[in-house]
Amino acid sequence: MPSYRRVWQSGGCYFFTVNLQQRGNNDLLIRYVDALRESVRKVKEDHPFQIHGWVVLPDHLHCILQLPETDDDFMTRWRLIKSTFSCKIPRLEYRNPSRIRRSERGIWQRRYWEHCIRDEQDYRAHMDYVHINPVKHGLVSRVQDWPYSTFHHWVRRGVYAEDWAGGEEGRVGDVPD
Repeated sequence: MPSYRRVWQSGGCYFFTVNLQQRGNNDLLIRYVDALRESVRKVKEDHPFQIHGWVVLPDHLHCILQLPETDDDFMTRWRLIKSTFSCKIPRLEYRNPSRIRRSERGIWQRRYWEHCIRDEQDYRAHMDYVHINPVKHGLVSRVQDWPYSTFHHWVRRGVYAEDWAGGEEGRVGDVPD
């Protein structure tokens, strides 16, 4: 089994990409976005974290999460979010023999990608990446038209201009810590 190098930082701020097992022509995450939201809320109650940025796309999601000062356990949070969501949706997915042997659903890729945010510049770049992603994937032509994003929250807070398009020209204020 591969040895993954992870950065464990108590109170760390992390960028994540989490993918569905079946990418491409799969709208599972937006079709069941309320179940995903409920799953995140439930896990957050028992295992607190702060959401800085989040975007849900049809077959994957990106987010920036801040852990509590004395906690570095993002793995438990993702395991619980994924499993809670999986329990809330119908069992319609294909499962390969390996997933059947392990009694796993065939919804999520087993792994996810994480990056520990290093500094303010890194934070801003990842926040912008999260919010521009629906445009990057051709789902909308303007960031403001994608409903499954924290972009709208940051517009209301005055951080992004409503017509922001991915460059510094649309940034209004600093994103708070």
